[in-house]
Amino acid sequence: MTIQEFEKLGLPDTPGVYFWKEKGKILYIGKATSLYDRVRSYFSADLISTRGPRMVDMVYKSDAIEWQETDSILEALIAEANLIKRHWPDYNVKEKDDKSWNYVVVTRERFPRILTIRGRTLDVERQKKLLRVRKVFGPFTSGSALREALKIIRRMFPYIDRHSSSKYTATFYRQIGLAPDTASDEAVAEYKKNVDRIILFFEGKKKKLCKVLEAEMDSYAKKREFEKAAEAKRKLFALDHIQDIALIKEDVDGFSRTEEEPRAEAFRVEAYDTAHMSGKESAGVMTVVCDGEAAKGEYRKFKLSPEIGNNDVASLREILERRLKHKEWRRPDLMVIDGGEGQRNLAEKVLREGGLAIPVVAVVKDEKHRPKGIAGDEAIVAEHKKAILLANAEAHRFALAYHRKLRRMRDRRKGRL
Repeated sequence: MTIQEFEKLGLPDTPGVYFWKEKGKILYIGKATSLYDRVRSYFSADLISTRGPRMVDMVYKSDAIEWQETDSILEALIAEANLIKRHWPDYNVKEKDDKSWNYVVVTRERFPRILTIRGRTLDVERQKKLLRVRKVFGPFTSGSALREALKIIRRMFPYIDRHSSSKYTATFYRQIGLAPDTASDEAVAEYKKNVDRIILFFEGKKKKLCKVLEAEMDSYAKKREFEKAAEAKRKLFALDHIQDIALIKEDVDGFSRTEEEPRAEAFRVEAYDTAHMSGKESAGVMTVVCDGEAAKGEYRKFKLSPEIGNNDVASLREILERRLKHKEWRRPDLMVIDGGEGQRNLAEKVLREGGLAIPVVAVVKDEKHRPKGIAGDEAIVAEHKKAILLANAEAHRFALAYHRKLRRMRDRRKGRL
């Protein structure tokens, strides 16, 4: 096929899946943010250097291109996986028994889990009867895109995965709304409904899912259970307005796209934390959550002055003062401090000294360093609780990782490694 023949087809500038075909046989299936832009890129002069000789050979052989539009990039990702599984085109895989791709597995257990598993691992776990499987979806060609897709789905229909099924982290995932509460019979029944809805979505049956939610909303409204009716309505709205901008930056057919920066109007939460060992290799960090999503490209590290030692309050002051010197970094809408009233008062003092009025909350921990409360304006805490806990958890994780790195660097300098 030639570029001239392609232009006559009139592909739309919408998300969807496309098919390269030869004499009616599907050679290749791909997903696209823009069907027109994506398919046109196959006619670029650098095709062989960017995608290799197999793709050049495929374009040369093809005599037709067909496509299906979808309402969102997320639905294009799921449609691509289902279609590849159905047709298994030659040019999508090097070998038909390839086991390196990712699959989404719904387990068969009292509280079904939603897992992502490599094909080869899935085979082994099934053979050894380590995993009882209800449904398998895939293959998904991009692991990073699948992870972003699952984040979107999880915000609509919270589910249990490997992390949130652990007794050590289950409470945290429930607190931030990513895993359901299964303490009551009613909650268990609602969770099973969520799993059924996730299955419908991965089967590409969005219209049927919407009808289910519409019927549920009407039923709750007739019974005057308005909170439940409002929740069903929220999920319907979310399905009709899927915010999948994060998928644009993910790999498309294995080729990386440029990462999008957080939107300028996004609500920005910054969290700060420190880590040290007896005051040595003190590490400070800043993490960022924008509109409820971790913006990892905005995270920052601060190697703290050794003179501070194990003085957490002094460490916090140094981090905040250094952060506020960066006028080029967008100011936060909310600051999250790890600690109690003392740390929060210090942060507010540093802000006043800088002539800034930014609300501050502090995440108070128990003896096992688990969140037990949030100190600060009650209205702000209620509205942004999930983002606060996420930013705080990310800051703790990021600070520990940076501290460990500093310790390894110290040990290398001393010749211990």
